[in-house]
Amino acid sequence: MTEATSATPAPDAVADVLADAPFVRLVAADDGDAVAAAGLIAAALRAVDTPFQVRVARDPVPDAGDDAVALTVGADRGPHAIPGAGRPASTTAFAIARSLGADPDPIVALAGVVAAGSVPGTDGSGDAMAAAESSESIRRRPGVALPTADVADGLAASTLVRTPYSGDPEATSAALAALGLPADLDDDAHRTLASLVAVDVADAEDASDRAASAVERALRPYETAGDASPFETVGGYADVLDALAREAPGTGVALALAADPSDALRTAALDAWRTHGLAAHRALDDATTGRYDGCLVARVDRAGDEPTDGDDAPDALAALPTVARLARDFRSPEPVAVAVDESAGELAAAATEPVGLGDACRSAASEVGADGWGTTDRGGIAVDADDTTGNSATDGDITSALAALREAL
Repeated sequence: MTEATSATPAPDAVADVLADAPFVRLVAADDGDAVAAAGLIAAALRAVDTPFQVRVARDPVPDAGDDAVALTVGADRGPHAIPGAGRPASTTAFAIARSLGADPDPIVALAGVVAAGSVPGTDGSGDAMAAAESSESIRRRPGVALPTADVADGLAASTLVRTPYSGDPEATSAALAALGLPADLDDDAHRTLASLVAVDVADAEDASDRAASAVERALRPYETAGDASPFETVGGYADVLDALAREAPGTGVALALAADPSDALRTAALDAWRTHGLAAHRALDDATTGRYDGCLVARVDRAGDEPTDGDDAPDALAALPTVARLARDFRSPEPVAVAVDESAGELAAAATEPVGLGDACRSAASEVGADGWGTTDRGGIAVDADDTTGNSATDGDITSALAALREAL
């Protein structure tokens, strides 16, 4: 199934469909923008007493059957969709929620915008920005976008940056100790922190030329005020949502949906985000990389980390797309980065521009009897590591899938 590139639907048209629905089934892509958008729509449906169901999938396909309305978020699938291709899905969802008569949370929408790689106030997010500013829910300040007040904790696990000490809480604490920052950071202290991070990202031994510009999305964050958000900054919220979309999607949806998240929900979200971020950085630290024409390949091995059961249990492979994104933004001199776990039979890819990466993954996967998915700028392939059908290694080998993907690119 190919990834279409149709225009973003008119919010009023989607709202009209949802307003008349007896039941709405939402299926969102596994990224922070789509989860934020699904949460905004679900909260609006709850406000107008329309029953709904939300699920998150790496290859979102709308549910068929019965009289329910199916809405796909983050992919252009089915008769009703918020693709998130031309603009962040969360900005369209914010407008749809308003058309339904709800009062959507602008900070959730702006977090989705950041998760989509955009900047608050741009790409259709002007209304959400205006709502947040008029309520004095945010203010821009110097520093780094983190979800926690504990800078060492936030910086070690953040996937918005890639420093020499990312993924290592003790090394992060040591780097910060050398700055002599006060316990309560003022604007000057935030500037000192931002300078450290910017320099350490750009000067890292394995940093690409792109790293210096990639780190900018984490600098000069929008700080959230008081109880306006469960996290310290909009960018930090985005980082949490992006991690939860893959690590603990049930928690991610609950967070984006909640008008006033409980302390327990916030703690669960931060625990999953921390697990995800540390795992992604450590996997990239241990990766073996190879540069090819058009892509950088990072070979990792996380399959040995056994996940526990449960919808929101840590998944050893959940960090693979984040590893690909980190490699793309901070290590790859090529426009595409691919993270491969050969023992688990999976790969994830991320591109700097919309290049039809999802379609390339589907095409490559079909050549080896595997599953492929993705959007214009990210994708993945999985083979059945326990294949008992008698297929040859070529038919189900992630290495062969990688070769096919490189050829497709």
